[in-house]
Amino acid sequence: MAGKKTEKTAKSGKAPKDAALRFLEYYYPIHYKAGIGVEDALRGGVLGRHQVAILWLIHSEGRQGRQMNRKAIELSLSTWFEISGAAITKALRSMAQAPLELVTLVEDPASGREKIVSLTPKGEAHMKRMIAQGTAYVQRIVDPMSDQEILEGLHFFKRIGDIVDNFD
Repeated sequence: MAGKKTEKTAKSGKAPKDAALRFLEYYYPIHYKAGIGVEDALRGGVLGRHQVAILWLIHSEGRQGRQMNRKAIELSLSTWFEISGAAITKALRSMAQAPLELVTLVEDPASGREKIVSLTPKGEAHMKRMIAQGTAYVQRIVDPMSDQEILEGLHFFKRIGDIVDNFD
């Protein structure tokens, strides 16, 4: 019966009344099955979750994808994780020191209390490998999809991002 109702709703072009519940029932397992898979691919067995998130923030929101104020990193990460400033400092210091040496931390000339986090050349190379590993994982997800499904999926994720970005 549910299959006929779903088919009928899809053919009518109307969203089902229980769409939010159905999205939740798909989203939560997808978050953990696919999302954690993407995260693990980005980590590459080298970095922790917070370190990957920091590098991704610098890449996606930083100046020229290479530099970001530590305070901005902390503000963004605190919306993604339950994380303390001390944990962020620890993650940054470990990425700044050998053997990783992916970032540098320098005093912000505009504020002696603030630090600027910048990717090193080694960090930029690591970021490229990280993106390649993540892309390869996601490619395995999109390979069995039709062009139409891929286009609809891209549109759907973009819309979700736009909507969530406008939440208070």
